[in-house]
Order: sequence, then structure tokens, then C-alpha cells
Amino acid sequence: MRVNDNRPLVLIVEDEPALQTLLSYNLEADGYRTAEAGDGVEGLALVSKLKPDLVVLDWMLPGMPGIDVCREIRRRPQAKDTPVLMLTARAEEADKVRGLNVGADDYLTKPFSLPELLARIRALLRRAPPQSQKGMLEFADVAMDLAERRVTRAGKGIHLGPTEFRLLQFFLQSPGTVFSREELLLSVWGADIHVEARTVDVHIRRLRLALNGDAEALPDLIRTVRAAGYSLAQE
Repeated sequence: MRVNDNRPLVLIVEDEPALQTLLSYNLEADGYRTAEAGDGVEGLALVSKLKPDLVVLDWMLPGMPGIDVCREIRRRPQAKDTPVLMLTARAEEADKVRGLNVGADDYLTKPFSLPELLARIRALLRRAPPQSQKGMLEFADVAMDLAERRVTRAGKGIHLGPTEFRLLQFFLQSPGTVFSREELLLSVWGADIHVEARTVDVHIRRLRLALNGDAEALPDLIRTVRAAGYSLAQE
């Protein structure tokens, strides 16, 4: 593992030494501090120790696959809001959806261009909420504390990944408004990051599961409007 002096901190979890060096060199040239890990176990240890601003995570890692590393990152309270950009040679849509389902914020298929990688990283870091952001957002029995980045429903704490948190925050700011997938992509993901409309469906499903849990008595607050999009609404 090597740590370089600059900021913000990007943790590169990649087992190919040549690619690891290439990513580190270009990230440092773009103004970042970097740390490197060659396998998933070391990567998880550095997530806890260094608290990086962003993790670049390879899918195919020795010992512990990147998808399991991502899942574990999302389970850890101190790391659950850390943006994760997953790198993979898997181009199939099912694999991309699987990566998003376990908590990855973005997905880049190898081979990729370095300018695109750097643009994705800048976009992910810009979407991270400022620490000074404060206030409460409420709708029905859902409450969001922006300062503590905490969400409750009916008084019970809910764990959300960073993308689901931003998505719910956007809905809470305009309850009852129907947003198309394209509007959600632009507002939550940003204009300079290229993801497919299917990505919205994946994160909506994850948000629903987090809000509703396994309690069928709780009404579904995420309304699907056929041929139009989604809204936060009560039936």
C-alpha cells in the first residue's frame, strides 16, 4: 500500500500492478491523493483506516471479489456514504445491475479511457453533499436529517446508500411531483455522467426496499406513474 500527499483521497483497489500504477499516476496528476490496495481484504482495511473520499474498485479481485467488498462497505456505518466506482471487464447488463444493486454508485467497463474515468470521479465527488448542509426534510412518516445524514421511517432508522439518499432527498424536496427517468438522471446523477435509464429503476427498487423493509403494513410511498416516471406520494 502506498499513500501520496494530496487531496481528496481516492482509494484504488486493483490487483493488476500496471493498472494500479497508471490509475494512481493519473489521479495524482489530476490533483488527488491516492492509496492503493491489491486485494479486497486490504481494501476493506484501508476503507476503515483511511476513510477515503471515493473508492475505485475492481470487480475481479483475489480472495474477495469486488462486489463483496462493495456490499461490505455499504454495511459499515463509517463508510456507507463513500462513493464507489466499480471497474470491470464484464459488459453484460445483468452484471452492471448486480453491481448497482450491492451499492456501487457508478460502473465503468474495461477497457476505458482515462478522461472518462476522471470525469466520472469528479462527478461522483461533486454529488457528495457538503458537510455544512443542515435541516430536516419530512413527508408522511419519513424524516431525513441532512446534517447527520440520517433517515427514519415511523421512528425507525433506515440504512441508505449514497445514491438512494440523494434520490430520496430529491423526492422529499418536491413531494407529489412526477419526475421522468431522464429528469432524475439529470438531477440526481448529473449531466456529465453517462448512465442508462435502467439505472434509475435499479436505485428506485433499492430505495423502496429500504423504506418498506419486510413490513407489508407500511404503504409504498414511491409511486410509479406508467409512461411518466416516479413520485413520492401517498395513495
